[in-house]
Amino acid sequence: MLKSGIDQDALIEQFAGASARQTAQLRQVVTEATLKALQGREMTLKNIRSVVKSVAEAASAGAAQNVMPKVDMEKLLASAVAGVDDALLKAVEANKVALARFVDQGIGLQEKQLKKALDDLEKFEDTMFAAMKKAAVGAGTTMEGPWNQVLEKFQAQGSQSGAQAAATAQQMAGQMQQALREGRAASFKAAQVLAQSYTALVSGVLIGLSDALTTGAAAEPAAKPARKR
Repeated sequence: MLKSGIDQDALIEQFAGASARQTAQLRQVVTEATLKALQGREMTLKNIRSVVKSVAEAASAGAAQNVMPKVDMEKLLASAVAGVDDALLKAVEANKVALARFVDQGIGLQEKQLKKALDDLEKFEDTMFAAMKKAAVGAGTTMEGPWNQVLEKFQAQGSQSGAQAAATAQQMAGQMQQALREGRAASFKAAQVLAQSYTALVSGVLIGLSDALTTGAAAEPAAKPARKR
């Protein structure tokens, strides 16, 4: 089933057949699936929420079907949460790259689209956890306990993407204010055109970052035989 750009059936199969030693592999699979779903769509909180919920639902359904020996349900779900966090960290990086371009153009917080972008960054972590909690509620009584344990622990520690998003929002806001004080300001028309294309720009940057990540992962196995020789 394809939902929110996620091949849920493929993810369910991965979690259903995972052994106790495959949590790191699952984390990578979730990261790649989440990044793929986020590509090609505007980077809005609504789209992020939808993708995260779909991933969490698939992970939950697959984990519930898993009958492998010595499998820890909490570890399976934790790998899904960590994988989503890794993907959103890339989304934060894409936002940072896009915002830096606007700062260089002299566009500041007077543009409501950019102010909203910074506000949305502050809400990254809340959006992620809210989507997962919603998926957990619909997971049924069997998975309710493991989900509660995983999300409680993860929320207490805080997500990497949430911490980085908050830091990025603060940093970019400061840089925009500095640019304004230095008199670097774009023309009103140019500012409007650029600001309105913000979410599309972020999506484009994310595609580039994701492609680089995929290329690096594909090249890594090829390097091992060379070292053996």
